[in-house]
Amino acid sequence: MSQVRKSFFNMSWLMISQLITSVCAFVWTILVARYLGVSGNGILAFAISVTGIFTIATDLGISTHIVRKIATDYDIASKYLGNAIPLKSIFSAFAFFGLFIILIFLNVDKLTILVTLLFAIEMVFKSMCGLFNGLFQAVEKGKYQAIGNILLSVILLVFILISIFSDFGIIGISISYIISNIIIFFYLYYSLKKQVAIPKYELDKDFCIKLTKVSLPFALYALFHTIYYSIDITMLTILVGDYASGLYNASYKLINVLTLFYSIYTAVIFPVMSKLYKNNEGLLNMSFEKSVKYLLFITIPIATFTSIFAQDIIVLFYGHPYVLASSILTILIWTVSLLFINGACSILLNASYKEVSVTKIYGAAAVFNVILNFILIPHFSYDGAAFATVLSDVLILILALYVLRKVGYSPRRSLLRDISKIILASVILAIVLYYLNLSLFVGLAIGVIVYLIVLFLLRIVDDDDKYIANQILGRNK
Repeated sequence: MSQVRKSFFNMSWLMISQLITSVCAFVWTILVARYLGVSGNGILAFAISVTGIFTIATDLGISTHIVRKIATDYDIASKYLGNAIPLKSIFSAFAFFGLFIILIFLNVDKLTILVTLLFAIEMVFKSMCGLFNGLFQAVEKGKYQAIGNILLSVILLVFILISIFSDFGIIGISISYIISNIIIFFYLYYSLKKQVAIPKYELDKDFCIKLTKVSLPFALYALFHTIYYSIDITMLTILVGDYASGLYNASYKLINVLTLFYSIYTAVIFPVMSKLYKNNEGLLNMSFEKSVKYLLFITIPIATFTSIFAQDIIVLFYGHPYVLASSILTILIWTVSLLFINGACSILLNASYKEVSVTKIYGAAAVFNVILNFILIPHFSYDGAAFATVLSDVLILILALYVLRKVGYSPRRSLLRDISKIILASVILAIVLYYLNLSLFVGLAIGVIVYLIVLFLLRIVDDDDKYIANQILGRNK
């Protein structure tokens, strides 16, 4: 099986799981937001945001480092896994205690503290599952990660429905997350032992110290990345209140369903790029450029359509109490395109062992984002937080392209032409939808037709795209 076809098979499993996960996530996001109300949704958003940052301390980048190492040498899986599990357990204990101290220092109410600590327990198991999934990614057995994702989504949805219809409140919803992740933890651990490696449990002091040190750049990158994407909700809650963060979270959750596809791209492409860097740098560059093309092909028209129909989308899913969130969605949807392209740049640099540069980029963006939030949130509330996120994404793109150019990469003219065609097609799409003033679903149907026709006329498909398609279909020998 060719590398292209193997990657496609791996991605197909993850795509199927992501479709199911996205449907489930849509359902529970809408139900929870309507059930808790704007302020209750704000408390939930704060808890998830803070524990998202806390999760970094439970891993310190070792999962990402292990993926890169095992992707090139499967035989070391048992030793790495046997040391990583107890090491992450120690990290988790210290991180949980540290989070409790921080919550007291922030002087938030008791309900918020309790909900946040419950999500911290969930994040411990979720972080461990992330390690297991990393192993499946490294050996390109995405099938088992996909099954785990499906089981997690379905089980979580069931428990959330039980909590809502039994009126267990926000505490019941929080516990639903914990139980679901514990179940998936045991499934993934069992699958890992059967399909990848049996952990050789030990706590090799020298090995763990070395593992932690070499993983720290990934930890710093993850910290900056998480602060960058989570600090806005935390700051909104502290500076404005639960109501503002509830509105912001409503839009953010819709966008988050789309950005979950980024995790599929990362899971499949990062191990492949790590191998290509070692074996064929030319194919590495081609893989990056095609990734950028295909990601923009999907995300730019989605952002265009969403910007035009933001209010209709918010009212459809959340109802009129959340109508003010439409302005947030109009701004924040553009982070989807930027996230995917910035992610592609980061993966290329990480696969090329330039993780320190990636860490510096996201460190600068995190500081920039916090400063912008301090400036914009007091004046523009949730819209200011959305603008801060988009502007920070633009900064990441500029810095990433600068670093890529310094290490010798420059995009081919064909990629620039393809991006120009996609942008032109999206502009035409926006003009058509704006002046026709269609309803949401009619606009969606017409928009897809218009966009594809324009790209067909612009001849967006080239010989490389045809070759990749033939590789996926098994037609090339």
